[in-house]
Formats: sequence, C-alpha cells, structure tokens
Amino acid sequence: MSRFYPDSKVELQGLSARFYDKLLNFASMGVYSSFIRRAIGLMDIRPDDTILDLGAGTGRNALLMQKYLTGKGEILGLEISQEMITQFQKKAESNSKIQVLDQRIDQPFSLEKKYDKVFISFVFHGFPLEIQNNILANAYNALKDNGRFIMLDFNEFVTEETPLYFRIPFKVVECKYAFEYVERNWKQIMAESGFGDFRENLFFKNHIRLLSARKEAR
Repeated sequence: MSRFYPDSKVELQGLSARFYDKLLNFASMGVYSSFIRRAIGLMDIRPDDTILDLGAGTGRNALLMQKYLTGKGEILGLEISQEMITQFQKKAESNSKIQVLDQRIDQPFSLEKKYDKVFISFVFHGFPLEIQNNILANAYNALKDNGRFIMLDFNEFVTEETPLYFRIPFKVVECKYAFEYVERNWKQIMAESGFGDFRENLFFKNHIRLLSARKEAR
C-alpha cells in the first residue's frame, strides 16, 4: 500500500509498524513509556468518558486511557495501518469497551455518536496544513458540545533556536511538515476552528505539549 502523503513520516507500514512499540521504547531508552503514562494521566479522563483516538496506532494509548474508565466509558480508535490494527485488536480482544476502526482521519467521516474527548498523539504534525485543518474539523464534528480535543505533540518553537541535543535528532527523524507545524500558532488556528478554553502541560524542557481545547458553539 502506497502512502497518501509520501513526504510524511506518520504513515507507518511494514516492519516499522509491526514493531513500533518496541522500536519506540528502544529509541527513547525506555523514557517514552513513563512519559506517555504521565501525559495520559493529565488528560482529566472521567470514568464514563467516551474517547475517540485519532491515528490510534497499536492501541497502546487506548489501553492506558481505558484504565481511567469505568461503567459506560468507551474508546474508539481510528487507524489505517493494517499491521497496527492487528496489534490493536490483539491487545483489546478481551475488552469490549475498546474498539478500532479502519478509517482515515484526514477526510470527513461520520460516526454513530459524539464523544466527550478526541485524542491525537504525535500524528497531527505529520500532515500538510490544509489536511491539519481537515483533522481539526473532524475533531470538532466528532465532539459533544463542550467536549475536549486533546493533542499530544511538539510544542511551538523555532527549530534553529533549540539545543543541539534536540535539534539534531529532530532534523534527522522528522518530516518537512513537522518543521512547518512547530512554527505555527496553534491556539489561534484552533480558535478559528471553533475551540477555546485552552489548557496545556509541557514536557522535555517545553519541547513537547499536551494541549487541550474545548469545543465551543459556533
């Protein structure tokens, strides 16, 4: 299967998709595991929340979020990589509250219900701006009134002003869209898309951000 966006690095296939979790743990020397647990712990997940996970990957994040859910809480992941969908289904096979759907997040879609939270983790930066606007519209439409869109991704910064220990791997690993993403004012862009009441948590000397925004009436 060819990539929809050849210049992006968030569409994973083959071995990189099949061993994604292990590769991420190895590349981060185990730091990512504790980091993602901490970030999800800051999402203010309520026991009965319904959560839509955009670009859900292997289901790793969904399982972490599920620990905060009881009763009516449910998670639906949207993913297009068949390798990752297979891993997601295997991880969630004993949990009826977690489902995954083969669905693109960059095009309009319609789901059976609205969600309390829409979450996206280290996927958004890998799309062109016009497609990022589509994803924002999808998140807005998928949310209940006053629901929250939560994005875990790079913070805003000028790449050439970052420390070498961050700048070099960022330049080596990331795609061209990421360099454009980090220099945009995302609170302003998201406000223009109908979001407000911004809250943020910063990590790794402010290079990573958990940004939460409420869906506001238009």
